[in-house]
Amino acid sequence: MSTPSTISTKVQMLEITTDNDGQRIDNYLMSKLKGLPRSRIYKILRSGEVRVNKGRIKPSHRLSSGDIVRIPPVRLSESKHPDIPDRLIEEVKNAVLFENDDLLIINKPAGLAVHSGSGVAFGVIDILRAEQFADTFIELVHRLDRQTSGCLVLAKSRPALTQLSALFNSSHDIKKQYLTLTKGHWPDGENRIDAPLSKSEIKSGERMVTINPNGKTAVSLFKTVEQFRDCSLVEVTLLTGRTHQIRVHAASESHPVAGDEKYGDKIFNRDLRITGLKRMFLHAREIRFELNGLINITAPLDNTLKNMIENLRNNE
Repeated sequence: MSTPSTISTKVQMLEITTDNDGQRIDNYLMSKLKGLPRSRIYKILRSGEVRVNKGRIKPSHRLSSGDIVRIPPVRLSESKHPDIPDRLIEEVKNAVLFENDDLLIINKPAGLAVHSGSGVAFGVIDILRAEQFADTFIELVHRLDRQTSGCLVLAKSRPALTQLSALFNSSHDIKKQYLTLTKGHWPDGENRIDAPLSKSEIKSGERMVTINPNGKTAVSLFKTVEQFRDCSLVEVTLLTGRTHQIRVHAASESHPVAGDEKYGDKIFNRDLRITGLKRMFLHAREIRFELNGLINITAPLDNTLKNMIENLRNNE
């Protein structure tokens, strides 16, 4: 088996322009070192090989116009992107829900990561950069879990990314609503879960999120849309946007998300697989915010989730 050919780079001293003002250093390096694995980028950052104004920095460091970035010699794959199947390229193209000069919103397919890393060769952002946005700016504004489908927002310029990031960091300026299937039946009306969350790692290195009084504020509103024999279709409005927020909050109330292998109920998941559910039932259905006008986008359920709901109705 042949190995991918590589090219070596020399030390680079690059001055940051207004186009990259405010950008995180890790994202900047990914745009400059296409073909270098994400893990390698974080390694050269941690080792101090990358310097900004001659000083060491963290991956979260934000650049300013006029900064001088030192990039060490690295070996890059001559290919700018991994070998992405044509079917996935077409799937992402066909998933576009909305696009204007500032942003792109897609209905992210379940099973597709938003970016490469941790054993994942490519994600949505890599597919877009390999095709439609090979020579223009595109950046993730937020994240969705790999098994979560629905509204994913990407910025098409640095100023738009700055504005959108500020919106997504404010619980008052954006509406994010999800649809999920959970175990059991919730109390009538709106159920507010206000439980702070923190991230931790277990021995295997797997990241887990837990409820912790010292964690970050996390608030979710759960409201039943339809009840079935042993589960409920639930609408969830997020007032904050923490990692795994819906999954952990639902599990904490003994109503875990269907198909959730990390925080869910194994027996519940097994029974639903027999009914036809082969993935986690969590869908980012609607997103609403103001950016040079009102943006209000709804993502339809995919056939897998629609068929699951019909199966549950037929089994009542």
